[in-house]
Amino acid sequence: MRPRLPKRLNRYVSRAEKAAQAERIAYARSKPVQADVVLYESFAGNGMLCNPEAIFRQLLNRPDFDHLWHVWALDGDEAIARFEAEFAAHPRVSFVRRSSFDYWRVLSTAGYLINNATFPPAFGKRPGQVYLNTWHGTPLKLMGFDMPNGAVESANTLRNLLSADYVLAANPFMAETMYENAYRLRNVYQGQIIEEGYPRIDRQRLTPAQEADVRTELAQRGIALNGRKIVLFAPTWRGTSFSDPDDDLNALAAQVDALQSRVGDDRVVLLKTHQVVHAAASGRPELRSILAPNTIPTNVLLGAASALVTDYSSIFFDYLATGRPIVFFTPDADDYSAGRGTYLPLDELPGPVTSDPFEAGTHVADLLEGHQHERYTQWAERFTPWEDGDVTRRVIDIVFRGRTTGRRVRPAVNDGRIRLLFYLGGMHSNGITSSILNLLAAIDHDKYDVTALMAKFRASDTLANQALIHPAVRQVMRIGGMNGSKALQLRRHTRDRRGLPPAPRDERWHAQLWDAEWSRVFGSATFDWVADFSGYSPIWTNLLLHSPYAPRAIWLHNEMASDQQRTVGGRQPLRHKLQLVFSQYSAFDHLVSVSPRLTELNRAALAEYAPADRFTTVRNLPDVDRVVTGMAQPLETLLDEGEHEPEWMAELRHPDHESRWFVSVGRLSTEKNHARLIRAFAKVHALHPEARLVIVGGGPLAAELENQIRDAGLEHAAFLAGLRRNPFAIMAAADCFVLSSTYEGQPMVLLEAALCRLPVVSTAFGSVRDALPGDTIHVVEQTDAALRDGMLAYLEGEVETSTLDAPTYTDDVRAELDALIASGRRAPMTAPVRTVRAAR
Repeated sequence: MRPRLPKRLNRYVSRAEKAAQAERIAYARSKPVQADVVLYESFAGNGMLCNPEAIFRQLLNRPDFDHLWHVWALDGDEAIARFEAEFAAHPRVSFVRRSSFDYWRVLSTAGYLINNATFPPAFGKRPGQVYLNTWHGTPLKLMGFDMPNGAVESANTLRNLLSADYVLAANPFMAETMYENAYRLRNVYQGQIIEEGYPRIDRQRLTPAQEADVRTELAQRGIALNGRKIVLFAPTWRGTSFSDPDDDLNALAAQVDALQSRVGDDRVVLLKTHQVVHAAASGRPELRSILAPNTIPTNVLLGAASALVTDYSSIFFDYLATGRPIVFFTPDADDYSAGRGTYLPLDELPGPVTSDPFEAGTHVADLLEGHQHERYTQWAERFTPWEDGDVTRRVIDIVFRGRTTGRRVRPAVNDGRIRLLFYLGGMHSNGITSSILNLLAAIDHDKYDVTALMAKFRASDTLANQALIHPAVRQVMRIGGMNGSKALQLRRHTRDRRGLPPAPRDERWHAQLWDAEWSRVFGSATFDWVADFSGYSPIWTNLLLHSPYAPRAIWLHNEMASDQQRTVGGRQPLRHKLQLVFSQYSAFDHLVSVSPRLTELNRAALAEYAPADRFTTVRNLPDVDRVVTGMAQPLETLLDEGEHEPEWMAELRHPDHESRWFVSVGRLSTEKNHARLIRAFAKVHALHPEARLVIVGGGPLAAELENQIRDAGLEHAAFLAGLRRNPFAIMAAADCFVLSSTYEGQPMVLLEAALCRLPVVSTAFGSVRDALPGDTIHVVEQTDAALRDGMLAYLEGEVETSTLDAPTYTDDVRAELDALIASGRRAPMTAPVRTVRAAR
């Protein structure tokens, strides 16, 4: 463990360690792939376990695979000790400690990779490697995108599955429900799904000698069997994140005692914990005499057990192949079903279901007398249809011999929808985020299979926006860092700082860096159309430009040349980044502005970067349901917990107020020019003391604008409401919307103001005339006096109410997007041939 260091020094040390790790990985990835090396990993190195262990043992014992070298990734002293006791003298078997340099060396160069879970985020499969992901069980509980916070929890799993050449399914239910649906492999996965059963279940078929070996090992571990039959108690874990298991070990100990009191004196209850809590359980002295060691493969234990007691664990699907009794002990069934959820009703399981451990023990005793549950055979036929003891050989035939004839091997289902990929941007609460959320909600998901690319967010604001993404959208997160040596990365950064990044594929070293990053993030996934919806980050722009060929579009949400010159606090934060993005425009098929006038402005200002015919238009869409629902909410529901009601809210929601309220919604940044709005409002207020102004939004100029309001003596007339997740309740309560921007794209907020049926006064930024259908915006020049006069015109009844025919407008914008995608799609290409190397 690293000693405690001052915070800043600790940060530098951490960065140095990460840099050293990145350099080690880059060095390992520079070495050639070794075709005859197989790397195995189970449960992040917890032992030689599960399907990888079954495959390893059969490969090791087959003479025709004597050329293979086998390496296990292990991470625990107990697992390593067991490995060394059995294989220390074997010439072709070795281990590496997970996360060590040797681990990264083998992970980067082994010809075959076999895992039942996931490799770390830095892993990216290289050409020449064959990756088999076996997963670790048929799911009863919800998985992937189906579970709470599933997109975040599934990020690295989805990345691994998309990278795999093969994924292994124990049964058709697992292939369809888990892989294709829960992990969204449908349409984009280019590997093969093997539906031949589970190799680990072969291991349940123990000879008398093998069963005797298991009992001997348990005795050596201090578990006194004394000739008694084994009843295995295998509850699942209760957490929602693998990084934070929350099983109650005291409760588990008590439950084992209760079961033991009823199963009978000739039986002994052993506790088998989930892999993620085994370390904690093994540290509890009171559990050691009943805790099944993690080093004995679970299916070997199942083969030695006379009965199984479990809850929601996938272990019971394997046990169906034995024909022996299963009892379901579910003390928290209602809470678990509500919190995590299950695919199959708990009252239809193939065994007695109870919330009482004593009753569970009684059921075990009864079933061991020869009774069988009425649904047992039906479930066994459905979930273990191919468990004949020969599954491992069939899987080896497919992966190592390339023999697929007569085998159950197929690609993921492709339902014919057009596959779209959008990079969403930083997902902060701003117009771009609102635009993409609304587009993803309105898009025709029967026609398009949509994937959203993003970072893995941590801030509450971005997470809240991420939660609003339409549930039909597949979310892929770029986690971990970009591979490649520090020398190459320095070369890339130097070129970027000089404003001289190479165009995509102009220089081999640059293309290799980004191609490897695309593969690390997306594996084999392919898309028919790719879009950078943000348009502000050269990192993400480069990544999208290195996708396998697909038509590519980039969105231009503003007058981009003006945005590049935006000044905040004396700095131009976008100047360099946007110059790098502009330099890549020529590689895009379409440069999409969000209004016709904005397209004209960008076409003229950016002519040196792309041909005129590539500039096109797709307008923004409002979220009509969200606006209408938000308008109906009482103002007081906007208050955060513990927040005192501010003066502006108390006055605005008073039923008899005589004030006239102007409202503006937008980020507190220079291009919105709220300073001009406040100056103009001060002159309006001097003539109309009943006038009020509320500005909704957050941003870097908040303190500066507060000072301006105070200095103008407007503390009781002009207010900053801060960032509010529902600004529509405020807009609905106000009287007139006002916008003071210097430049804009197509402001989403004007569409929302029209849905709120507000009169609109706006300064004459370049694209204002087509910001709304019709001609209802009262447009004024970009001066204090003109904006003042526009607000006075409203007070004098001279500004008409703006409205929006939402259904017609939405259909029109959908048609614009459909036309854009259709114009950018070339004739369909046949899927690339995937060559799988067979072992010699």
